[in-house]
Amino acid sequence: MLSTLVFGALGVAGVAGAPLLPTEVGGTPTQGSRCLLTQGTDPRAGPRPLPRAEEAAGQEPTKTPQGAPAVVHAVADIALPGRAVRFDYQTQDLRTGRLYISHMNDAHVLVFDTRTRQVVGSVSGTPGVTGVWVVPELKKLYASVTGRRYVAVIDVDNLAVRATPGPIGFPDGIAYAPEAKRVFVSDESGGGELVIDGVTDRVVARIPIGGEAGNTKYDPGSGCILVAVQTLNQIVAIDPRSAKVVGRYAPEGADHPHGMYVDAPNRLLFVANQGNATVEVLDLKSVQVVSIVKVGEDPDVLAFDPGWQRLYVGTETGGLWVYRVAERRLVSQGVLDLPHAHTVSVDTSTHLVYLPLASVEGRPILRLLRGVQP
Repeated sequence: MLSTLVFGALGVAGVAGAPLLPTEVGGTPTQGSRCLLTQGTDPRAGPRPLPRAEEAAGQEPTKTPQGAPAVVHAVADIALPGRAVRFDYQTQDLRTGRLYISHMNDAHVLVFDTRTRQVVGSVSGTPGVTGVWVVPELKKLYASVTGRRYVAVIDVDNLAVRATPGPIGFPDGIAYAPEAKRVFVSDESGGGELVIDGVTDRVVARIPIGGEAGNTKYDPGSGCILVAVQTLNQIVAIDPRSAKVVGRYAPEGADHPHGMYVDAPNRLLFVANQGNATVEVLDLKSVQVVSIVKVGEDPDVLAFDPGWQRLYVGTETGGLWVYRVAERRLVSQGVLDLPHAHTVSVDTSTHLVYLPLASVEGRPILRLLRGVQP
């Protein structure tokens, strides 16, 4: 989620002096399976094309009808502290019930207790915070602090910042590979993927990916870190242990891919394309595009309820879009017309949907939506 102002200041090359080649500087020995998505890295052949499957061939993106009262409805609006300005990513620790919300333009990470429905803390001094990702096994929260060009490593017990690995031009999406105990951070200024040792908090590698990175996700089904390279219209696969790109894939219809969600049990990857306002479904088994739908302008964060097979798509200017996954395709269930509803999360145990809104009657709120069982 790139701020135009900061992008202009940093330029495409990222932080001056930051190495663009993988640079090992030590770290915890890694274990676990190697990444299995290993096609498309031969520079002579180019990336592995992901064509539309036969059932999706010729399928034109279509807009969803307005209104989604049959699948979600509002149950509460909870006032949030801070100014009525932009929010960004969210991450939830289901073991503690804490939801961490980046209040990007207010320089805070808010801590919301989903059980008591109260704000129970905040982390200040995080200007331009974008991505957040909690790792319960490490008792750490990672936050991309764009205003200071580093990643804040936060102790979840006392909310103290324990380390600030970097530099990184414009840190955004964050993912954790548990077998390797490494954290991967996308750089939307084009400086490559930053790799942090989850135990020592030290930078252990910088991985060139050839363009600006959107979101970063871990796929436990393949053992890979997946990165949306939005300026190349590619998805790259990184082996967490070697910290190298081992696969490159070019989905048909991709246009500035940014947001992603991995449905690992069903081997599906949902990708939000900001360039043409679509969401694609990539089948990671057959390596094909099996569905594509039209959404609102600037689709960003994706949230998925696996129990109910429901996908929520947050968009910058076009509301919250809701889909059901049926036979590996997206079926429209409606759209809620909400301004700047670009960040969304879902509690997979309660099916509650959390939607921070920058300004409702001049104040920031957290809107809680309850999903209706299919």
